[in-house]
Parts: sequence; C-alpha cells; structure tokens
Amino acid sequence: MDIVTVGIDLAKNVFALHGVDQSGKAVFIKPRVARSQLLEMVAHLPPCLIGMEACSGAHHWAREFSRFGHTVKLMAPKFVAPYRMSGKRGKNDAADAAAICEAVTRPNMRFVPVKDVDQQAILCLHRTRQGFVEERTALYNRLRGLISEFGIVLPQKVERLRREIGAHLEALPGWANRCVGDLLAHADRLNERIEEYDKAIAQAARQDARSRQLMQLPGIGPTTASALVASLGGGHDFKNGRQLAAWAGLVPGQCSSGGKARLGRITKAGDAYLRSLLVMGARSVLAGLGDKQDRFSRWARNLVERRGYWKAAVAIAAKNLRLARAVLHYGDDFRRIEETA
Repeated sequence: MDIVTVGIDLAKNVFALHGVDQSGKAVFIKPRVARSQLLEMVAHLPPCLIGMEACSGAHHWAREFSRFGHTVKLMAPKFVAPYRMSGKRGKNDAADAAAICEAVTRPNMRFVPVKDVDQQAILCLHRTRQGFVEERTALYNRLRGLISEFGIVLPQKVERLRREIGAHLEALPGWANRCVGDLLAHADRLNERIEEYDKAIAQAARQDARSRQLMQLPGIGPTTASALVASLGGGHDFKNGRQLAAWAGLVPGQCSSGGKARLGRITKAGDAYLRSLLVMGARSVLAGLGDKQDRFSRWARNLVERRGYWKAAVAIAAKNLRLARAVLHYGDDFRRIEETA
C-alpha cells in the first residue's frame, strides 16, 4: 500500500483510521482499532503525514507516532468540521477520520504546535493553578449569594469582603454562621495552594533560559513567561508575529466585502488563559507608566490618548506577544539586534 496521508480520529478506547495514496484514493480504512493495537498498527505504516484533531491525548500520540518517522500535524476540531461530509456519510468515527485526512492536506490549514513532555508538565502547573483561582472566585460568589439572603450585601472586592464580614457573623443563624465560616476557611486553604503554585511556576521560569529572556520584556512576569514557553516552545510553528497574534485572538475580527474593510473587536480565538495573562501584563504596564520618557512609554501613553485605555492594553498585549515570538525564535541573536538598534 502506497499510503501518503492518514487521518486518525482519536478516542479513549476505539480509534478510526483513514489512509489515502498519492492520488487521494482511500487505500487504508480501519473504522475500529483498539487502543492497545493503535501504536503497533501505525508503526507498520510507511513514513507518511498523519493528521489528528487537537484533543485530549493528541500531543502524547503525536510524540509516539513521530518516533516511527511519521510527520504528525494537529488541527483544531473546528477547522476539520467543514471537511466532514455529514450529509453523505453521516456522523461517525470513520467519517471523522476521512475528514481529518482531507483537512490535513489543505495548504492553508492552521496547525497546533506539538508540545513535548516538559511543556505539558509546566502547563499542568498553570491549569491546576487556574482551576484553584476559578474555584476561589466561585466560592466568594457563593458566599455573597448566601449572606445576601439574610440582607447582608458587601463590596465585591475580596479584601473588603473578608474585612467586613466578621461584623455580620453574629447576625447569621447557627447553620448559616457555620457555612460562612467553612467557606472562609476553604478560601484560606485555596489561597495557600495558589501561593504554592505561584512559587513553583516562578521557580520553573527562573530555571529556564528562554523564560528569563521573556521576563526582560515590559509586562511579562514569571507566570506569563512560563506559559508562553510552554505553549509556543521555540515559536517555529508560526511564520511571523502577525500569525501568532491572530492565533492568540488579539487581532480585530474582519467582516469586509465589496472593497470595504470593516474591522471589529478582537476575535478572542485561541488560548483564553494565555491571552488574559498578556492583557493583564499590558494593564500593569499602563499602570506603571508614570512620567517615564523612554520610547516604549511615550508610545503607550500616546496610544491611550488616541485610542483609549482598553484598545491600548490589547495593542500592548499583541506587541508583547510578537516580541515574545521573536525572542523565542531568534534567542540571543534577537537581543543583540535589539541592543544595536
């Protein structure tokens, strides 16, 4: 079999494979492959292009398949959906594998960078920490909802909430008092865990040379630098900074027709966590401008005056992301060019 492209529909236990030859004819169709058989089956295939959707376990399988000489590319599921011939074949695993096989060969397809084990380990820190932060936010919202049932309405700021709630505890009935106390104690434990993960992320960033380079950029601290390195690697999967900014959803959405260009709000595509870190870093840059007269500060201050605070924050976030891609891509060469400019 002269197989050149294979599409694999990933799952937990049963996988589907669809392979085509140089002319696009299906020559390898396996609609049901057990998890224990997948690696052996792919190992016996000739080196070819393998496409998969970027879902749970995709990076693991990409690393495993690459060991056998295959070229593996991951795609966002929403980019594969248009190639699924649901009206003709119906929605099933075999049709999904065929759609993936078709989508991976498209010249304008956008692919997801394959992460190594170390990158995924660092991202585990970020995802776990973010989960604790979201849980803490939900906890305080639950606390406000409970006490509001007894006519107690406190400010949204967490510091003021914790400072002022003590004066109202005695007014709460017994069980309500206990619930509020347990929620506050649980919030304290979450704060401790978040601080532990902050320290772990900062330590990992200090130990990584690329993260240390990124932290020299304004508005990029240990958390953002660590997340950028773990998400982008060396930045080689993006042709330029503009493509990376579009991947992160920091560019305006476009609705143009008839020669008229209409630009709207940012697309908010890609990783929301990474984008939020960049925007928060940009806000810290604006907060610390003061009377600084360096080139970057003058540009940022002028941008706020011309376009407003939030557009300036997004613009700085996009600029930092493009600079981060250059730092990761060129390394020390980028720093030398910057210093001689």
